[in-house]
Amino acid sequence: MMTIREAVKWGAKRLRDNNVDNADHDSFELLSAINGMTRTFYLVNGDSMLSEENFLLYEEYIDKRAAHVPLQHILGKAYFYGYEFEVNEDVLIPRPDTEVLVGEVIKVTRNGDNILDMCTGSGCIGITLAKKFPESRVLGVDVSEKALKVAQKNKHNLEADNIDFMLSDLFGELGNDITFNTIVSNPPYIPTKVIETLQDEVRLHDPLLALDGTEDGLMFYREITEKAREYLKTDGYLCYEIGAEQAADVSEIMKQAGLRDITVVKDLAGLDRVVMGRK
Repeated sequence: MMTIREAVKWGAKRLRDNNVDNADHDSFELLSAINGMTRTFYLVNGDSMLSEENFLLYEEYIDKRAAHVPLQHILGKAYFYGYEFEVNEDVLIPRPDTEVLVGEVIKVTRNGDNILDMCTGSGCIGITLAKKFPESRVLGVDVSEKALKVAQKNKHNLEADNIDFMLSDLFGELGNDITFNTIVSNPPYIPTKVIETLQDEVRLHDPLLALDGTEDGLMFYREITEKAREYLKTDGYLCYEIGAEQAADVSEIMKQAGLRDITVVKDLAGLDRVVMGRK
């Protein structure tokens, strides 16, 4: 059998040999999920023997990660804006880029505002906003019943009582008697032909429904923006996450729809990531 330290090194090598990024980090996280160790425990007790039972489960996890199953799917969770969200193959894994979108929405939203999270997926955007604005009412909408089951679990786990979820193809089921101060969306925006070039972790394991923005990647921006004006209060904001090369196109779509004060915000890597406009 191996010590804890030997096991982590063995796992990291297996992952590197299979071209997995962040092999050292992922190896540690997979074993930590089994034995609950912290970094401090690992430093102090790394020479302790790993039980056979724990090693067999760890080996199973390493095999999955070596096959490019996302770390978050193996662990069943992902962290977003400081909160832990349940995730699986039915939802897009929350990503740090999307935290930039949430940060910008927070800047233009007041406690008590009505908020719509279109294409909610795991609910990470809407639930985070519900936690930040406890007096607001938030509605998360998605066309996937499976995704909404995940979102409902996250609502329960994070005790976000001021968010509700609705099964709807965009605005189809919303009716005409509701308006919002803020509409936020991270819609599918990857052009269909680009999907086959993505990392295996994304291409094979994220739901296609959450990735495919059709031929030019802009279909959902067009459809959401066209209807958003009907559902936005005066001075309300429409806020999108975008692909790094879509800022000009999405800005023009919003401009043609009559939105004003259109702003593009970059992510931490200096890439265009958010487009916002106001009614």
